[in-house]
Amino acid sequence: MRMELETFVLAAQLEEIVQVANRRLYTMTDGRYTLRHSDAIEKNRGKWGLGLEVLDAHTGGVRGPDSLSGGEKFQASLALALGLAEVVTNRAGGMRLDTLFIDEGFGSLDAETLDVTMATLDNLREGGRTVGLISHVAAMKESIPAQLSVEKVPGGWSVIRQESSS
Repeated sequence: MRMELETFVLAAQLEEIVQVANRRLYTMTDGRYTLRHSDAIEKNRGKWGLGLEVLDAHTGGVRGPDSLSGGEKFQASLALALGLAEVVTNRAGGMRLDTLFIDEGFGSLDAETLDVTMATLDNLREGGRTVGLISHVAAMKESIPAQLSVEKVPGGWSVIRQESSS
């Protein structure tokens, strides 16, 4: 079976994104997980060339991304998104992607993992990026300096309030 040219090019880009993403994922998971690009055929999909595997330093094994918990999947997804942004920035002649919005996913994180994830996002913010978080997790409120709160009011309307953490 031969890989199509388009898939080959995408696979090369995915390898670069994974390499960059692994720097953040390694930190977020305290060295437990790294990702690896896989050319293996995906079960039940017949697709190949754009797969990912998870290397688990605690077990020494390799596993599929589907075996990760909800919080671990969120961390891997965040690392990949940040890796993609960095690769695009590097290829765009230094043109930065200064704004990142993350919608949910935080509810699947335990308190310690939430702290590590928020520290990662704080580092981005301190580096000059704008990070918008959309979440219902109350524990995050104290970590977010400027907030917009959307509340439903009678009559089917919503009100937006600007708040800040104390």
